[in-house]
Amino acid sequence: MGQKVHPFGYRVGITEIHRSRWYAPKALYGELLVEDFKIRKYVEHRLNIVPPYAAVSDIHIERTREELKVIIKTARPGLVIGPKGSEVDRLTEDLQTITGRKVSISIIEIRNADADAQLIADGIAEQLKKRSSFRRVNKMRAETAMQAGAKGIKIMISGRLGGAEMSRRLTTSLGSIPVATLQAHVDYGVATSRTPAGAVGVKVWVYKGMYTDEVDESMTSAAGGRPRARGRR
Repeated sequence: MGQKVHPFGYRVGITEIHRSRWYAPKALYGELLVEDFKIRKYVEHRLNIVPPYAAVSDIHIERTREELKVIIKTARPGLVIGPKGSEVDRLTEDLQTITGRKVSISIIEIRNADADAQLIADGIAEQLKKRSSFRRVNKMRAETAMQAGAKGIKIMISGRLGGAEMSRRLTTSLGSIPVATLQAHVDYGVATSRTPAGAVGVKVWVYKGMYTDEVDESMTSAAGGRPRARGRR
């Protein structure tokens, strides 16, 4: 178990809500699954890979018979919405063209971007692409996350670090990361940096405390999820 347990997959349905929430008959399931993948890929490319670089961390999808709801978690909601809502209207039209369904978009602001695992991973990948010192980048990001209120962080980068001939792995860890504790809120992010020497993988674990000590009201209410499971006293 140990290192091979995915922090989100291990907790989904227990203390974490699913990122896609809908039911479908067997004949329609595959089509909707591929559609979810296309939506995520398009939104990720539209908002993260090309300008406006809106720092999108996560995308949740909900479906009803009449409507497809896309929930975007971002650190820069103003860039997603655009002047007078022009950007979000354009994105809605594009998704309606892709899916052929009525689409509504909800935006949730990430108030503490320095402690969000996916945004940390994306930031490290971007800096590695610009040939920054990988040791310094790892150390600075880990310290910034701890100062932002994280109780523990682990950053692992792997590949031809610094353009070396052989690939290697560097792990930076501060605080504690209880990956096998179901009631521990461990955020996880992964990104790939396409450097001139080759691809470098970035994985980030951020421990934010126990679910029993925090209530993420914005996520559970806006995303339509159930309240966090409470631990036995």
